[in-house]
Amino acid sequence: MCEAAEKDLYAVLGASSSDSVQQLRHRYQQLALQYHPDRLGGEGSLEVESSVKKFLEVDAAWRILSDQNTRRQYDLQRRAQELKQDWPMDSTVYLEDMTWDQDEGVHSYSCRCGGGYVISGAEVEEETKRRQQDDIEEEEHRGVVVCCDTCSLSVYITWSLHTKTQMLKCQ
Repeated sequence: MCEAAEKDLYAVLGASSSDSVQQLRHRYQQLALQYHPDRLGGEGSLEVESSVKKFLEVDAAWRILSDQNTRRQYDLQRRAQELKQDWPMDSTVYLEDMTWDQDEGVHSYSCRCGGGYVISGAEVEEETKRRQQDDIEEEEHRGVVVCCDTCSLSVYITWSLHTKTQMLKCQ
């Protein structure tokens, strides 16, 4: 059920969490008929592959949501995930737009409440190294969520790997 937790199974079925099992069954049957591999015949292989993938996704969603116990467990996991998102995101801030304090070794940015967002140069360097070690090459930008020191807002601070490398050389 790990992989299922990443996807919204209700969205896969085009349903909502308040739908009854009968309503879910109806959505499942419609989608199963639409994407079932036997209905596609000898059409283009890319289209068949896409339909088979969608059919398997729909079938996996139905298996979890059709059983009362697994559906309850899935709903609890969804709710726990929603509760983990603890800070409202205000905006994205680029590291280059933040003020660098050489003495303190921190980047800072003013919040609209009058408080501020602060991230140390060490934190930026550590996150950059961690991402490089994870070998995440497709992401050119790195980032972290930082909370305001006064209010409940947070921002996503991002930087380009190339820019950060240049900034470290200048410091």
